[in-house]
Amino acid sequence: MPGPVTSDRSAQLSALLARIALGDQAAFGEFYAVTSPHLYGVALRILRSFAAAEEILQEAYVNIWHHAGAYEVAKSQPLTWLTSIVRNRCLDTLRRRELVALIAPPDDDDAPSYEPPPDAMTAAEMLLAGADAQSARDCVEALDAGTRQAVALALYQGLTHAELAAQLREPLGTVKSKVRRGLAKLKHCLDHASCTRNR
Repeated sequence: MPGPVTSDRSAQLSALLARIALGDQAAFGEFYAVTSPHLYGVALRILRSFAAAEEILQEAYVNIWHHAGAYEVAKSQPLTWLTSIVRNRCLDTLRRRELVALIAPPDDDDAPSYEPPPDAMTAAEMLLAGADAQSARDCVEALDAGTRQAVALALYQGLTHAELAAQLREPLGTVKSKVRRGLAKLKHCLDHASCTRNR
């Protein structure tokens, strides 16, 4: 059974979340001051990067500001709910890092950069939803090298089929088929891995 200090803190955070849901900025400031040290520690332990942990924390608090009303007292303690938000964002970041590292070609001075721009992750996040790092690694490695490159350019650089054809110096029809088949294989593999893991 939680002690009085824990209960008092949970009650305080629950009350602040209720006020934040109503758009109370003062409550949000107090909430941030009380919870950010713990949540930053969680992010730092997982990501092992000060800058990455700060970025995740900022994203998490933006999410909290917009979705404070979604918190349900009956389902979890406030700090448990907050920690799960930060932890899930950290794990998503690690999955994306691993996928980029697997798809990107070896370092080459003449090779284009495959670092994903921060606003181009939607497709990849949807594709990787529910996949763990090992599943992502296995599924990507199952694609042939040419398909991995085409899929990386399509997902992370946001290139059109015409731009891909020019970049890869291949016929447009070949590139369209390669990307379509690659994405279908990757999605099928990740879906299968997710189903197997959840049994």
